Amino acid sequence: MQPHEHQGGLPRRRLLQAGAVLGLAAAQVANASPGHAAARTAAGPPGIEFGGGQDQLLGAAYRSACHNLLDINTVPYDPAEYNQTGLMTASPGTFIRAGGGYEQPWTRDASVNSWNAASLLTPQVARNTLWAVCRRQDDGTLIVQQDNQWWDQIVWAVAAWHHYLVTGDRAFLTDAFQSAVNTLRADRDQHHNEHYGLFEGPAFLQDGIAGYPAPPADPDNPSSFVLDHPGTDKMMCLSTNCLFHAGYLATAAMAQETGDRRTAREFRLAAARLRTAINAHLWRPAAGTYGYFIHGAGERAGQLETYQEANGLAFAVLSGVASESQARTVLDRTHHEPHGVVNVWPHFERFDDQHPGRHNAIVWPMTVGMWGHAAAAGGRTDLLARAVTDIATLEHQDGHFWEIHNALTGAVDGGWQNARQWGSEPDQTWSATGYLRLIHQGVFGIRHERDGIRFAPNLPPGWGPVTLHDLPYRDMTLDITLTGSGRRVASSTVDGHHRTTVPAGLRGRHRVRIELR
Repeated sequence: MQPHEHQGGLPRRRLLQAGAVLGLAAAQVANASPGHAAARTAAGPPGIEFGGGQDQLLGAAYRSACHNLLDINTVPYDPAEYNQTGLMTASPGTFIRAGGGYEQPWTRDASVNSWNAASLLTPQVARNTLWAVCRRQDDGTLIVQQDNQWWDQIVWAVAAWHHYLVTGDRAFLTDAFQSAVNTLRADRDQHHNEHYGLFEGPAFLQDGIAGYPAPPADPDNPSSFVLDHPGTDKMMCLSTNCLFHAGYLATAAMAQETGDRRTAREFRLAAARLRTAINAHLWRPAAGTYGYFIHGAGERAGQLETYQEANGLAFAVLSGVASESQARTVLDRTHHEPHGVVNVWPHFERFDDQHPGRHNAIVWPMTVGMWGHAAAAGGRTDLLARAVTDIATLEHQDGHFWEIHNALTGAVDGGWQNARQWGSEPDQTWSATGYLRLIHQGVFGIRHERDGIRFAPNLPPGWGPVTLHDLPYRDMTLDITLTGSGRRVASSTVDGHHRTTVPAGLRGRHRVRIELR
């Protein structure tokens, strides 16, 4: 993320304001209410207690993360600026900002924070946050805001489908499907490379030029914004393409759910073609992992850069681009630094241990969260434990979730870019929600499906028993206890009865107990 930088073209907030009047007039709606109010029956935030002497570190970080999301970064918004769709609701009248240093929600942050945790813990606010980064086109139809960072847009579709699975909000689904389809088709028309079968554009997190080697980085160019460096618009990156694969599948699922079988088939086939292209062009068989990006222009056009991109590897596992055997080797061979997996490894030539690049060999807790979830999905409880501990240890330094840390020392460190050291912003929301993702979807293995929740827990040895209590889910409150350790479920009960799922239609408080061995 690039604070205080003009990012080429219209800045995002001006883009939001520019279409507000037209968008609302076309919509002819205001403060629409969701079709399903995902009621929160618990009083206050959820809580957690770890056994084995782990609660002081791991439990404290969980409570701090909830405070970050639900209190510090849930803020009022200006409807004239953000409610271009007419779909944001005056109750609660809040959305989730990107963090203490970023007052906007941003497309990428809004989507990631909802996907990580907000759709479960605060669904009405997550819904507002997702709509805050959308607008209406001239014909009144919905689309994710069309700013100058198109590669950010597709993660919105992934988050929107997840939001529906969590909440069951049919009205949201109908509108989200329209927005996702229009966004996907616009991106495909403008940024799809037919020769490679891949999407063009920078990587998921790397909007700063510190995230790339030279070239495409131009050492004589003073701009930090990636698109100001020639050829960056034509790169084909692992993370972005894996997210487009996930976006195709999410939109296909929305189409199927709304009865549009033709569109569902179109996007499932597109996802299959994209998965084939990613594995054909970005997989490195001899190395047992994926490369970072293919140059699309300039003297290195067609060349694969072999750096390790942690988010790209995580998305390859989580989105199903990687097969089971590929996922195993990816997880086995990913490099870690003392305080976590880094954004891109190793250092580019212009950076080093004393001057780590802002988007290079440096720790973003959000990235650690994605990586740890991928480890859990790949059956690596040991790597999940490392990711959870890495983030909790960083938070434990001062009780806050910062944006970026030094990979060797753990110190708060914004990294270097354009020959100067940058700041790391405080109370970064996706650093906190990345930790919540690790606990909910990693340790407890919560899997949201249309008809309820299933569990695939990963409990490291010495962490149990662990209880997650007062967890809101639709019209109920859940208390979930894990005992034992590992991934194999020996027994699973809901309210004392043998069950492996929590049906979506229940109400009130329910107790889940899962024994692992």
